[in-house]
Amino acid sequence: MSSQTLEPQSPPPAALPPAAMAPAAPYVRLPKSPGLAAFLSLFPGLGQVYNGRIARAFLFFFGWVGSIYLTSTGQEFPFAFAIPFLFFWNMIDAWKGAAAINARFVGGQPEVDDTAVESPLWGASLALFGVLILFNNLGWLDLERLARWWPILLIAVGVYFVYASVQQKKKAAEATDEPPRL
Repeated sequence: MSSQTLEPQSPPPAALPPAAMAPAAPYVRLPKSPGLAAFLSLFPGLGQVYNGRIARAFLFFFGWVGSIYLTSTGQEFPFAFAIPFLFFWNMIDAWKGAAAINARFVGGQPEVDDTAVESPLWGASLALFGVLILFNNLGWLDLERLARWWPILLIAVGVYFVYASVQQKKKAAEATDEPPRL
């Protein structure tokens, strides 16, 4: 009689997990391309128009053109430095704006309404600059005499930023019941 040894049978191969057999998720196209926004910003303001931020587009365009104009009329400092600063800031802002729109889209949050005005300050500042230029062209205001006083604007903006930062830190500290760190 021959003896046959029975060996235990090996277990069958494991089944694939259900996720591996599920069809791939459909491709979702993001609403904005950060690369295209930055490329369009080679012409200052056009990337912001692509992102739907018209007020920022006007600000970057007129800031850049105004800096070129003031540099060409003999106001080299600081406007010659503002030309490349505004140019590159414009490109970075367009990139970040498109990325923020995409992040809101992926997170399921609705996009900001493109027709909404971003802030009343944008419109007010454009109107103020328009009035100043009109008064200068009509001869009612001499911007050449006021040119030496422009640093007051920088001082005011700097003071506002410091004040806003301190207020924001105080609100954050009140929300967490911690003493504010300045």
